Amino acid sequence: MRGVLKTISLLAVLVSIGYLAHHAHSSRSTLQKIQKRGYLLWGSDAEGGAPYVFPDPNNPSKLIGFEQDIAGDIAKQLGVKAVQSQNAWDSLIPALERGDFDMAMNGIEITPQRSRKVLFSIPYYVYSEQLVVRKDNTDIRGMADLKGKRVGTLSGTVAADMLYRMGGVNVKIYSGQVEPYQDLALGRLDAVLLDLPIAAYYAKPNPALKYAGPPVGEGLYAIAMRKGDVEFRQKIDSIIANLIRTGELKRIYQKWGIWNDNQKKLYDSAAQAGYVGLNESRSAPIAGFLPMLLKGAAITVAISASSMMLAIGLGLVLTLLRLYAAPPLSSLATAYVEVYRGTPLLIQLYILYYGLPNIGISLAPVMAAFLGLGMNYAAYESELYRAGISAVPQGQMEAALSLGMTRGLALRKVILPQAVRIALPGITNDFIALFKDSSLVSIIAMVELTKTYSILAASTLRFFQFGLITAFMYFVMSYPLSLLARRLERKLKGAK
Repeated sequence: MRGVLKTISLLAVLVSIGYLAHHAHSSRSTLQKIQKRGYLLWGSDAEGGAPYVFPDPNNPSKLIGFEQDIAGDIAKQLGVKAVQSQNAWDSLIPALERGDFDMAMNGIEITPQRSRKVLFSIPYYVYSEQLVVRKDNTDIRGMADLKGKRVGTLSGTVAADMLYRMGGVNVKIYSGQVEPYQDLALGRLDAVLLDLPIAAYYAKPNPALKYAGPPVGEGLYAIAMRKGDVEFRQKIDSIIANLIRTGELKRIYQKWGIWNDNQKKLYDSAAQAGYVGLNESRSAPIAGFLPMLLKGAAITVAISASSMMLAIGLGLVLTLLRLYAAPPLSSLATAYVEVYRGTPLLIQLYILYYGLPNIGISLAPVMAAFLGLGMNYAAYESELYRAGISAVPQGQMEAALSLGMTRGLALRKVILPQAVRIALPGITNDFIALFKDSSLVSIIAMVELTKTYSILAASTLRFFQFGLITAFMYFVMSYPLSLLARRLERKLKGAK
């Protein structure tokens, strides 16, 4: 045993040395690797990413955007071509640290938290935040009017931090840039606060929306590179400075309609070759974020419990229709079960929340989450009930009818109690699965536990710490149900 432990320890040391040596070599040779492979790999999120980087509407296989143009110019000066690597925006920094691409450029704001994780180039864009409201709104004229209002923004952004620091604002977090403006136009939100380039592309052309006051705040976009890539960062700095001095950046920004007087400050920042971002601040203790996580957990429990109640009731109705109703009701019930089991829950949520407004039906996020989860799981509960009823001997129904009971009374008093007893362990297991599937409702602006984790991790970059805490909270919520399921299974088997 002692020899095995020594061997494991030695292997751990060798792996650690190899890992460190690999990353040290990798950081020293980034430029050489780019030259050798013949292309610059840059990470960004092209999903709804206009005007930064997004598919050309006329040719979806081609990416366009002002950052696509910048990446092309940088690659050209390196003597290679630019290749975009698709990655979710709020996980760009962790993916960069993993080595998935050479650099990340996607409207990444310089913040103290990010400056501790990565190297930043000199800035290439000076941004501000723009508040947007509906055209007929007369109550909101600026940030001071947002108390008690529903305001949409993106996770992990400076705009989100500003709203949270204000206090008293009902902040709705989205993962994409299109959805908050859609919800604003539909009346689900009172306002949207996002970076000016986003507002200029999505909100300004929309006749149903308008700017509420002038842009507020000011920050800097920069290219992120791995710690240790000092030589690479210096090269990128010199290229950006050259693009600024030659007027190429101004030409790109004018092309995309995002040039403004703030960009003149880039000429001053271009001289700051050693720029690495804002001064670092101390990280807030993890305990300070626990109330947000606990609130998210409470929302998860509420959504899961209410959705499961709907699933249990609707599933029973579907089973009775399938087994005892005449066509077309039995056929419709069968079709419901097959369609809901055969399509992804995520797509069903998208249709409920974003699709129904196209036919004049607009659901609140809570209602869409409740219906989406409940209607999906009703299909699975229906199959459990059907299996339970099938397990009850046919002779029991015949005996009940021979005693003068009606079919309905026999179902209530004889068949269903036994069927539910048989199905209970499966129902409990489905409840556990629903707890975890409730994380999918984050795509419709529901801030439950998983979305809270995503917000905190993206803003603090503590993906590992908050990930462990969130996983533990899910375990604490679902483990009692696991114990209950096992107890029911033992009871059904006749265990003491």
